[in-house]
Amino acid sequence: MMAKSHSPYPAAPSRIAPVAKRRITGSRGTSLIEFSLCALLLIMVLMAVVEMGRLVLFYTTVTNATRGAARYAIVHGSNRTGSGVTGPSGPGANPPQVVLVARNLATILNESALTVTVSYPNGNNNVGSLVNVTVSYPYDPLLGYFPLGPIQIRNSSQGVIVF
Repeated sequence: MMAKSHSPYPAAPSRIAPVAKRRITGSRGTSLIEFSLCALLLIMVLMAVVEMGRLVLFYTTVTNATRGAARYAIVHGSNRTGSGVTGPSGPGANPPQVVLVARNLATILNESALTVTVSYPNGNNNVGSLVNVTVSYPYDPLLGYFPLGPIQIRNSSQGVIVF
């Protein structure tokens, strides 16, 4: 003999229609939703890696252009003989030879957006004088999804003129 239930709710029907049962207990489509969410997150992470790699590449390029231009300026002081690229650079503001070296070393960047500033704090390019080279470049993200905005990549290098 079955014990009588004291539940205030009516007993559930013993037989549920097969279509309704499949709707209630089925998991059709859940793997598609899980895949789409995971794929979206994976693509976002991959794009962030690409964006950061691109930012590091541009920063490294600006740094190398700054170093190369400063090296050129410190070995092309007033004691240098010759003319043009083999002659002295400076002491005026932004000597064209130093600016050209910086632009040539930053070949992957948009040349029109690259800013090169060369200054001689002592006012001359004699041996023992200082030279400052600053290169800056506005970085725009490849995708507008990441809210980085235009970032100014800037690097400075200072050297003592040796020749």
